[in-house]
Amino acid sequence: MGAGVAGAIKRAGGEEIEREAVAKGPIPVGEAVATGAGSLPARWVVHGAVMGQDLRTNADLVRRTTASCLRVADELGASSLALAAFGTGVGGFPLEECARLMVDEARRFEPVSLRRVVFAVFGDEARRAFEAALSG
Repeated sequence: MGAGVAGAIKRAGGEEIEREAVAKGPIPVGEAVATGAGSLPARWVVHGAVMGQDLRTNADLVRRTTASCLRVADELGASSLALAAFGTGVGGFPLEECARLMVDEARRFEPVSLRRVVFAVFGDEARRAFEAALSG
């Protein structure tokens, strides 16, 4: 949890998030696990493993990780979930494809408790990609 979104979560929420995540891992690529939220204004943080040690990802992993995060949040009883654009930073995955895949998975998901999914993305290019996917 040093770079990108994971690093930002650790810096904002505290070391306890990383300690708990490490204790629950490693998890298979494409899966997700929840930890407490530390000092973040949330109950949990859902950590999705979209890249392996090779720091690469692909469409299948983006889909599986999105579905896993949605499932974990729903099983926790969460009513909302914020997701970052998986794999588009260090992983170099194309933003437009990521947005399409993640939005498709969110639309396909059949929740019990989860009512709201927010795509919390960084920058105008990512915002435009997710807005286009959401309007399609």
